[in-house]
Amino acid sequence: MGPYVDSILPDPALPARTGIVVIGGGIIGASAAWHLARRGLAVVLCEKAYIACEQSSRNWGWCRQAGRDPREMPLIIESLRQWRELDGLLGSSTGFRSCGVMYVAESQSDEAHFAQWLAMAQPYDIGARLVHGAELQALMPGASRAFRTALHVPGDGCAEPQRAAPAIARAAQAAGATVLAPCAVRGLELAAGRVCGVVTERGRIACEAVILAGGAWTSLFCANLGLELPQLKVLASVLRTAPVAGPDVCTWMSDLGYRRRQDGGYTIARGSGHVIPLVPDSLRFLRPFWPTVRRELPTLKPRLNELSWFELTRARRWALDAQTPFERLRVLDPPPDAALNADAWQAMKRLYPAFREVAIVQQWAGYIDVTPDVIPYIGPVASLPGLTVATGFSGHGFGIGPGAGRLAAELATGATPVVDPTPFRLGRFSDGSPLVLGTDI
Repeated sequence: MGPYVDSILPDPALPARTGIVVIGGGIIGASAAWHLARRGLAVVLCEKAYIACEQSSRNWGWCRQAGRDPREMPLIIESLRQWRELDGLLGSSTGFRSCGVMYVAESQSDEAHFAQWLAMAQPYDIGARLVHGAELQALMPGASRAFRTALHVPGDGCAEPQRAAPAIARAAQAAGATVLAPCAVRGLELAAGRVCGVVTERGRIACEAVILAGGAWTSLFCANLGLELPQLKVLASVLRTAPVAGPDVCTWMSDLGYRRRQDGGYTIARGSGHVIPLVPDSLRFLRPFWPTVRRELPTLKPRLNELSWFELTRARRWALDAQTPFERLRVLDPPPDAALNADAWQAMKRLYPAFREVAIVQQWAGYIDVTPDVIPYIGPVASLPGLTVATGFSGHGFGIGPGAGRLAAELATGATPVVDPTPFRLGRFSDGSPLVLGTDI
């Protein structure tokens, strides 16, 4: 069972026409709808279940520049600029605070890797630095052991995943957007080879453009359009605790990642190690994914699970007047991996003895949408004018969400993009460009 998510009151009526339809009510889709509505554009946000029902409410909540791939740096800088202003602009709390983010070095190799990343990040002047000795110990109060070095970005922060996307969606409504949930979009209508509308389970909406921000469902939606979008799912498991006094900085190490929550508890997970469901797309997209699989193989846990069966038996093509996979299974709500969560919990108690008497309040899991190079797709579909895709955020999407939503909105409307969208283009795996893997920090 996923975490409790703040609710919003959806709009009751399906409009016959709008300017832009946004498919997907996660933080990317909600942010895109908000940016469009703020510009006075007509927009409808369609979500098959409820706002932030999947990974947008199930992630760690980090909003970090630390460890970012160089291609994502301009977009995360824009996103953090927005995060710092969002509560005032939305008139509602996202839970954002600048608490800092830290990656702890556990070996000399880690230290060398962090130094290389700092050299890349230096021109961006984000305040990133290596911390040592007493300064590092002060950032980990109560820790049972000392570490030599950590990469620390004090201006980074965190927000509350169960609150942020709903707050943004409510602000989009207040600015004039229509939010429909539950309302699955079954497919697109075309005229002269261009998007002219969407068909939902509740009826048709004519429109001029569509932003597809469907998270882990996006590749399947594209398959019904005859578009191949290499994307797989990774199962990430999380637990949260009751309130306890402890460290404030979001911290990562190989066996542990933790964040202090606004409610005084902690969100805790393993720093590395994810379950990889074995599905038909695992073979279909093996070639583009193989370099990443080879690099990450020691930490991957291939599994046959309920998603394996669902994807084996679901249709990849369907008619728009029939039930779709999005209606058959509205929310991906997998059980958490008990072993991974137990490992993380034991690591937290070893590192911070004060947690030995703290209760675990809840555990959950979610599916991360991953691309072959661990960098998102954000851009127009060249073969289908009027369609813009924003997906594949590979576990980086929550923090980068406000900027990514803005970029998608600008690309969908022909506005000047806030950052160069070239690194995120959809065709980078088919245009002859070399595959450059994202950072493994």
